[in-house]
Amino acid sequence: MTNIIDAVYTFLEGVFASLGYFGMGAGMLIESCCIPLPSEVILPIAGNLVATQGFNMILANVAVAVGSIIGSLIAYIIGYFGGRTLVLNLINKFGKYVFISVEHFEKAEKAFVKYGSATVFVGRLLPIIRTFISLPAGIARMNIWKFIGYSLLGMIPWNFLLIYLGFVFGNNYRDKVKPWMQKFDYAIVAICLLILAFIIFKFVKYYKKMKKQN
Repeated sequence: MTNIIDAVYTFLEGVFASLGYFGMGAGMLIESCCIPLPSEVILPIAGNLVATQGFNMILANVAVAVGSIIGSLIAYIIGYFGGRTLVLNLINKFGKYVFISVEHFEKAEKAFVKYGSATVFVGRLLPIIRTFISLPAGIARMNIWKFIGYSLLGMIPWNFLLIYLGFVFGNNYRDKVKPWMQKFDYAIVAICLLILAFIIFKFVKYYKKMKKQN
């Protein structure tokens, strides 16, 4: 499994290096819309690229913040318009394919019910709850501007910390964050394969289009 993990790291590094800030933001969008590609993996990679490939620290933080908010809003809107029943139906039907369980959602839901809107802020610092808190916030029809504000207040320090750690550790960051990644081995491998399949699909589509024009 260690070889697989290293291969995934190399793959993600290549994707982020190729796509730049867009790739960093897309990675956080995936996590924030409830697909468990953990920020503990994405953000140190971004920080390492800042340290080794000349990316800008501020722009990297802006990119991941934008991606995080877009992903959070997608989950929020699903909860807002679909309600609890739709969310549970989606998880029961498709959750197994992206490693999401009802238990994950209910953990975030219980925290939101117990602590209210402030959970959106605090929850951005907590495992599992961080990924799924947008769903119960949407279901409760929390004010969208308050949701965005609390989300940013929680996201920005967390994002900066992990990007900075990746920056400080440099090429040694893998050993520092690998224990986090091992909890999500198969999920991350599956997501990376989906990303690769999408890239190949877009390339083939573009190639066919160019061939027709010629």
